[in-house]
Amino acid sequence: MSGNEDEWLALRPQEPSPSQCCGSGCKPCIYDVYEKDLARWERAKAKQDKSLLTEKKEQSNNSELNPDTFTAFNISSVEQLTEDTYQYKFELPGNGSLRLSLGQHIVLRGEVNGLEVQRAYTPISPRNAEGYFEVLMKCYEAGLMSQYIKTWKKGDTVFWRGPFGGFPYRPNKHGELLMLASGTGLAPMLPILQSITDDEEDETFVTLVGCFRTFETIYLKSLLQDLARYWNIRIFYILSQETSLEKLPWSYQENTYTGRLNEDLMKTIINSCRRKPFVLICGSSSFSEDMRRYLKAAGIEENSCFVF
Repeated sequence: MSGNEDEWLALRPQEPSPSQCCGSGCKPCIYDVYEKDLARWERAKAKQDKSLLTEKKEQSNNSELNPDTFTAFNISSVEQLTEDTYQYKFELPGNGSLRLSLGQHIVLRGEVNGLEVQRAYTPISPRNAEGYFEVLMKCYEAGLMSQYIKTWKKGDTVFWRGPFGGFPYRPNKHGELLMLASGTGLAPMLPILQSITDDEEDETFVTLVGCFRTFETIYLKSLLQDLARYWNIRIFYILSQETSLEKLPWSYQENTYTGRLNEDLMKTIINSCRRKPFVLICGSSSFSEDMRRYLKAAGIEENSCFVF
């Protein structure tokens, strides 16, 4: 093989490994980006013209989020919310804004033991936040990305691309939104809730059901308490590992259930909705599957549900 051939082989894009795909159905997915880069490499090689490869955008440092390439952002603060959940704030220079549509997620790239990992997260900052964005992250004992996130400190630089997905929300389109969130599944619900409370013309009712293990593991309690003061917002908590409500502050006792969100409780909640709800679901895949089953039993059709 000639030296020239070696050089071209060294320039060939590397196929992503499964750990690099976040599995959230992003468009473009990391595999789409690879296909595009590979086609560009093949064109350049056929013409023996390396300059055709340089149009490939490198990592961008202008802090403009981009779905195709990763952009560097600096961490401006780290706040531990519960034993395993953190809130990270990232700087947007020049009072920029991410301008995400509601419930959109962005993809983080990390490196652990020489292995590149990518995961999707939904910013929880209000859509019109300027100069920063915030992300809620849960660290798992054995999670690859968690090992990387646990090393972060203020001032570190991390790489994001996006945005992807989202829920096409329009004010007053639905009479009532029923939000079913498990743990950090709360993240895509918050910007939607905040856009409803910020818009005096939006009269959508919202019932948010947050499923957590214990009272201690409920995130962002003061933010949720503030939201629950609005005339059109109700929040219920379902705590799978609490056995009694007596130890909870009295302000929580009335709207908290112990145990799990099951078919009977789902029917009770839906019957208490003021209008027939459109349902938003975010949590693990098993949580989403269970919710769909319970909703079906309660007479809510698939086309009245959106899963993040």
